Amino acid sequence: MAEKSLSELPRELRVLYTKGHEALQRDNLDYAIDLFNQVLAKDPAIYECRKELRTAQKKKAGAGSGFFKKMLSSAGSSPLMAKAHMELAKNPAEALKIAEQILNGEPTSSGAHKLVVEAATALELPRTAVLSLEILAANSPKDRDIAVKFANALADSGEVGRAEKVLADLYRSFPTDNDLAQALKDLSARKTLNEGGYDALADGTGSYRDILKNKDEAVSLEQQNRQVKTEDVAERLINEYEARLKTEPKNLKLLRSLAELCTQKKQFDRALEYYGQIKTSEAGADASLDRNIADTMGRKLDYEMSLLDLSAPDHAEKVAKLQAEKLAYQLAECQKRVERFSTDLQIRFELGQLYFQAGKISEAMKEFQKAQNNPHRRIQALSYLGQCFARRGINDLAASTLQDAIKEKVGFDDEKKELVYLLGCIYEKMDKRDEAIAQFKLIYAVDVGYKDVSDKIDAFYGGQA
Repeated sequence: MAEKSLSELPRELRVLYTKGHEALQRDNLDYAIDLFNQVLAKDPAIYECRKELRTAQKKKAGAGSGFFKKMLSSAGSSPLMAKAHMELAKNPAEALKIAEQILNGEPTSSGAHKLVVEAATALELPRTAVLSLEILAANSPKDRDIAVKFANALADSGEVGRAEKVLADLYRSFPTDNDLAQALKDLSARKTLNEGGYDALADGTGSYRDILKNKDEAVSLEQQNRQVKTEDVAERLINEYEARLKTEPKNLKLLRSLAELCTQKKQFDRALEYYGQIKTSEAGADASLDRNIADTMGRKLDYEMSLLDLSAPDHAEKVAKLQAEKLAYQLAECQKRVERFSTDLQIRFELGQLYFQAGKISEAMKEFQKAQNNPHRRIQALSYLGQCFARRGINDLAASTLQDAIKEKVGFDDEKKELVYLLGCIYEKMDKRDEAIAQFKLIYAVDVGYKDVSDKIDAFYGGQA
């Protein structure tokens, strides 16, 4: 679906939106949030309504309503988050609706905003995705992956200059990052292409399509450059690329595009076949290709899980089997990538995560100790490393490792809350109640609804009384 303007709202929804807008102006925030959610539940493509909902959510959170936040926050552990992930593959509109329920209570929740991005991307709502990516980038200003996604989404929405600035700002912090440098070059080229048609656009005599001599080519390029293609466009491109492949069998870009399109169409085996053809070519030694293959296999298994009958008596057993199969595959595949690209610290970090999920703590520790030298993954690696030490019962080392991560973390976003919370839990295990409660109070001062921090604070002061 395409994003819509307010003028496209049917009368009954326009009345609701207008009431919500007026309620927001009067700071009647609960009522405004309720009305905006009603509009978006019926038509999630109304961008201006979602933008106003974000304003209302943010103002509500800043109004100090602890009860409101406590009831609806803690998105990381909320059943709503799990439910949204289950809906994402088969019904992204429902997943988007659930994510908004989480954001009503915790408007800066990174987990919920990542859900919004995935759902909005699946629904072809690029400006909606930009709204959440902007918040994610603010939550984690040094996260390269989020910055690149944010920049690409901005560019897809026509804000190429702003996208270039996002990456340029990050590149100044990491001037030796070759991936960032390449992403900047790609954006600069895209900006130059766009600027080539500014004169015609300014006087109203031309359009982007008019810049290209061949209008059929213009249509094709426009469709190819969409981040997510509609089903009919994806099918048309698959047919077109397969026809070209007969005369260009060694065109690796065509093969990769076909694999991505087939993945989008949930034709995972077909996608893996195309990736396999690239793999056997001279360009097969590519870490990003191996990661794409692993991601496609993971999506295939996730899709199979989403198709399982929830009411079946053996549903839990089947889900557990598929999850174990997915983890085993990802672990084996990542081990092979580490063998081939032993100096790639990003792959080391991914392997550490998989070992940690599999309960292989000693193996995970080795990978995270190496991965902490990656500036983009250092804080996350230290967080995992602290948890590994705690799993082994080495609590003093766990505490000092988490303290190092906290010192390096700027701001007090979800990631820092988690680090502080983990350190508090470690102090609890060490029977250092005063040190533990000091950590929980840091979180309580800014977010009373974070996990079970409120209960811990109440229990501490209740015990004193």
